[in-house]
Formats: sequence, structure tokens, C-alpha cells
Amino acid sequence: MYEKKIPLSLKCGLDLIGEVLYGKWKIRLLWFINEGYKRPSELQRKIPDASRRVLNVQLKELEEHELVAKVIYPVVPPKVEYSLTEFGKTLIPVISALGNWGDEHQERLRKVILK
Repeated sequence: MYEKKIPLSLKCGLDLIGEVLYGKWKIRLLWFINEGYKRPSELQRKIPDASRRVLNVQLKELEEHELVAKVIYPVVPPKVEYSLTEFGKTLIPVISALGNWGDEHQERLRKVILK
């Protein structure tokens, strides 16, 4: 099992949210699940640059942080669906605000990122 080399620093809200949302695809996963994309294959199609393994790891972490709920249906082949928990739904306005900020400043952000 993986063991973190750097101890957690959970002294303030920014530390906490960083720990919960750290991961390249987590914010997008939360957003797409909120929009109704619930199956792993649907999420993979929405985020084609991410490997299936990485998406599964990040979905598991979101589940462990109680932002996402996973339902496994007892059928063959197994069917899995994800949904936001009530706690996870509280992040959607924050993610929306971040996205709006990014949209408002996209030219400047692209310029400094590609510098």
C-alpha cells in the first residue's frame, strides 16, 4: 500500500480542500458526475486524456472523502454508477465559480501558462 512521504498539513481550510481535490481530474470528475455522467465508461469518454486506472484511483479517493457514492449493481457484467453525495453537491458552486473565473481570464491564463 502506498504511504505518503510528506506528512499531511491540515491546519486550515485551504490545506483541507487541497488534500481532498488534489488530483488532475478530480474537479472534472465531480463536475461531470453532477451533469449526469455516472458510468466509468462515460467519464472516460468525457476525459479521454486520462487513463482508466488514474480515473479509478481518483474516483476511489473522492469516494473515500465522501464526495462521491459508488453503486455496484449485481448483474453480469457488473454495472457501476457514481453519484455525488449531499456533501459532494456542496462543492458544485465552488467549482462553478472557479470555472467562471477561468473563463473570464482565459486569454491571460493561457499566455502565462504557455510562457
